[in-house]
Amino acid sequence: MPGLVLLDIKETKRTAAIHEVALLLEKDPGVINFRSFYDELLARERVEATSLGNGVAFPHARTDHVKKMVLAVGRSPAGVVFENSGETIHLIFVIGTPRRMVTEYLALVGAMARLLRSEEVRRKLMSARTPEEFAAVFAEDPEEV
Repeated sequence: MPGLVLLDIKETKRTAAIHEVALLLEKDPGVINFRSFYDELLARERVEATSLGNGVAFPHARTDHVKKMVLAVGRSPAGVVFENSGETIHLIFVIGTPRRMVTEYLALVGAMARLLRSEEVRRKLMSARTPEEFAAVFAEDPEEV
């Protein structure tokens, strides 16, 4: 996962920041057609805000343009304004899931949402100095985080 972590999103607007993070998946072998995946990601984002609160957003698409679940994450210390929700976002998790993987998708999003409710987890993610350190937060025992 470290190769799919961007520690410093440069963009400050929602769509541009999502694109910056999604680009990490452009060469991912799980992505069949990046452009089509990205278009579906934006279409989903236009329908409903994907911010979860606490400065976290999960732009996502269930699509035929990925052959397995894919995930990239970006961090913005300054924050990205998600104008459709009015929230300033610091952690953007871009998720692509094959349409057939509904159960797996719901399990992933549920587990991540529960973990990211923790202020301590978000603090550790925001203070990670390397992509490896960032990824290691997810490997910790949730009871200790």
